[in-house]
Amino acid sequence: MAELRHPRPLDPQVADLVSRVQRANRPPYWHYTPQQARAIHEKASKVLEIAAAEVAELRDLQIPVGGGAAIDARLYTGMQAPDPAPLVIFSHGGGFTVGSVRDYDAVCRMLANGARCKVLSLDYRLAPEHRFPTAADDVYAAWRWAFERHALLGIDPARVAGMGDSAGGTLTAQAALRARDDGLPLAAQVLLYPGTSAWQDTASHRAYATGYLLDERTIQWFFNLYLRDDADRLDWRFAVLDAPEFVGLAPAFLQLAECDPLVDEGLAYGYKLQAARVPIRIQVYQGAIHSFYNMGGALRVARQAHRDSVDYLRAVFETSNEA
Repeated sequence: MAELRHPRPLDPQVADLVSRVQRANRPPYWHYTPQQARAIHEKASKVLEIAAAEVAELRDLQIPVGGGAAIDARLYTGMQAPDPAPLVIFSHGGGFTVGSVRDYDAVCRMLANGARCKVLSLDYRLAPEHRFPTAADDVYAAWRWAFERHALLGIDPARVAGMGDSAGGTLTAQAALRARDDGLPLAAQVLLYPGTSAWQDTASHRAYATGYLLDERTIQWFFNLYLRDDADRLDWRFAVLDAPEFVGLAPAFLQLAECDPLVDEGLAYGYKLQAARVPIRIQVYQGAIHSFYNMGGALRVARQAHRDSVDYLRAVFETSNEA
């Protein structure tokens, strides 16, 4: 895939949505405390999402993550999921600062039903109360816990995929690197517009710095809350582009938004995996913006991305023909 030239035109449906949001003139997150921003994000996340479908089973869990701490999680079992079932371990987005299992409930239900699997959605600890590398370590500890307890959870350990969007994509990518190093048999990773770079200095960051909902100042507000200092930017658990080796990673599906500050660094990560001969599919959704995946109640391009995720997971899990 050739390098993208920016800026790109917005999809007409996306452009209309962006215009309506801008007319509402809602102050950006950095006008608020992180706690206030979380409450605002939770309300806003319900406005554009798909309807929450019924699933076969839903269980709220607590997962120990070391040091005597535990995180909340939610385990969904999709309709027609086999026993034992494939598993998607889902890490939500939100700049490491906002977002929760509740905000991604409808998306996780869709994935569980569509891919005929279980979905384990993680409420890793958020910044600034818990700064880097807490979220990264929480997510990977939860991955190890799920693999170790696969029999009790009704999971097929040979069919486990990691998935996440934005900051959750970053957390998934770093966990996949650690899984490879520890010999965990990860079947796939699905990365939705992940952050991958130590610095936000690409052409897409400049082109989409303002006017596309996720602005430059909000990105830096998130990172200033999450990172302890600039030295953390050089740690590949934050900037996976700087990982020392990519050979042997689990196959990847990279789903990117064309009009997103993060699209160039997402592509750069995809090209690193290609160079390391990691099986990878890269899909750039024309005219889409950051976080569009969560806007399936309003955007056709989001619903197409949902179908693409489900199709990929079904192929990985071989659940297309299972009862």
